Amino acid sequence: MAPPTLAIDVPAEVAAEVVATRRDLHEHPELGFEEHRTAALVADRLRELGFEVHTGIGQTGVVGVLRGARSGKTIMLRADMDALPIDEENLVPYRSRTAEHMHACGHDGHVAMLLGAARIVMSRRDDVAGTVCFLFQPAEEGKGGARAMVEDGVLERFGIERAYGLHLASVHPVGQIGFHEGAFYASSDSIEITVEGKGGHGASPHLSIDPIYVASQFVVALQQIVSRNVDPIEPAVVTIGSFHGGTTHNVIPSRVRLLGTVRAFDAGVRAKMAERIERVLRGICESSGATYTFEYLWRYPVTTNDVEQTRYVKALAGRVVSLGRVADVPKLMGAEDFSFFAERVPACFFTIGSNGGPDSAWPHHHARFDIDEAALQTGVRMMIALALDAPLHAP
Repeated sequence: MAPPTLAIDVPAEVAAEVVATRRDLHEHPELGFEEHRTAALVADRLRELGFEVHTGIGQTGVVGVLRGARSGKTIMLRADMDALPIDEENLVPYRSRTAEHMHACGHDGHVAMLLGAARIVMSRRDDVAGTVCFLFQPAEEGKGGARAMVEDGVLERFGIERAYGLHLASVHPVGQIGFHEGAFYASSDSIEITVEGKGGHGASPHLSIDPIYVASQFVVALQQIVSRNVDPIEPAVVTIGSFHGGTTHNVIPSRVRLLGTVRAFDAGVRAKMAERIERVLRGICESSGATYTFEYLWRYPVTTNDVEQTRYVKALAGRVVSLGRVADVPKLMGAEDFSFFAERVPACFFTIGSNGGPDSAWPHHHARFDIDEAALQTGVRMMIALALDAPLHAP
């Protein structure tokens, strides 16, 4: 027997407010830990609605708390707030007003959806059990705002027992809700390397130690780690994304600077990558007479969805929208610092499709990225459903 439909209505005025909020935030993007205008807007809206509001958590994070009349679990619903250092190329009325700042990953939509859900949930506060924390997080884009909030004690401070988050996804059709049990987003770490050689004249390489040649050998040899050291059934990526050295045609420089990213889905694979990378680097440098400095920056762990929570939210989604719009989606090599919440409490992170045609099909982090705003209502409905249902029925 199919579970009963859960009727979640988003009034037209709320839907319009969500779109307007998203466009306002898109026009005024702020980078990680600089979300002062965004955080102030969020805090003001929550106060106007009657929430208990806490600011300055993890620097610029905001939490709005709603305590229900009945007992139940304490859950959190998360939206990230930061933008990216990108010059927007879209010629839309709401394009970014700040050079080299752009909401190119949908975080403006995440904030707008959660504020819209907060408005409706507050209007139905008599239906709320337990405690619902509307959590607005800074600095997801590489700076670890979730970690900052966790280290600031956000989970313990509010007694959070379950965590839920969503992400707009331009790879999926508008309104589709996507789920993946277990490891969903990869870990993401960074490597920073300087290869030190001996500079000299380009016509006399035998009198130098050429760091460009040494670093080039390293970049090629690095790929043996994934192809020959990692179990073929365990996905992993090692990419050098920045290679800088030298100033002109005929001068061998003294040093080369390399920056790279490392991705994996298995914690054991991740744990071994630093040692493996440095071993390759050390061997090549020693054979050439070069030296090096090596730094491995542990950034985001694997975002792992709790199986029970994911099955619960997936079933809930089937009650909120048609079952035909609920899908199993593949895991992604992208990373998410929602992982810091998911490490601490049972959690589910899911996607909301935002691709409604060519204008909303650009990949995330592209200067032409945009969303089909019809997707926003689906996200609002899901966050409302979780606020009303999860404190009582989540496993």
